[in-house]
Amino acid sequence: MARVWKFGSDVDTDQIVPGRYAPYMRPDADVGEAAFIEARPEFAKTAQPGDVIIALHNFGCGSSREYAVEALRRRQVGAIIALGFARIFYRNALNLGIPLYESPEIVHALEDGDAVRLDVAGGTLERLSGTGGVFALPQLPEFARQILQAGGIVPYVRRYGRFPGEEG
Repeated sequence: MARVWKFGSDVDTDQIVPGRYAPYMRPDADVGEAAFIEARPEFAKTAQPGDVIIALHNFGCGSSREYAVEALRRRQVGAIIALGFARIFYRNALNLGIPLYESPEIVHALEDGDAVRLDVAGGTLERLSGTGGVFALPQLPEFARQILQAGGIVPYVRRYGRFPGEEG
């Protein structure tokens, strides 16, 4: 069982991890412990592996801080579902192996704190609390599925010696 963490629009990378918590500022600290440390302090303290982030528009906007995505990867976020993502955040998350989906149906149906079961391989998200319900996750492009199945772009390239879509 996982929990939903719901956010609004325009959640920028500084809200995900403020600059003063950047790994180069605190090399001995785990950047995952700084995830949403000011915007939602309880997230860094209580988020569990597999939890799902739900957001409105433009999630991950702002700077191209890869360590903001790294913080969410270290918290083992199961997926992020939003109405839309900042382009560079989307690519950074995919590269680090975090599944991202755009689904108005799911965003509008789920509430903060809902209990859910995420099945990325099966393409579903089941709400276990409230009125229940099973939602289909949007189909990801083949290259994205390949990267996620490998655990990110670096593991993919190590395994196959190329990027998805390149001739092998």
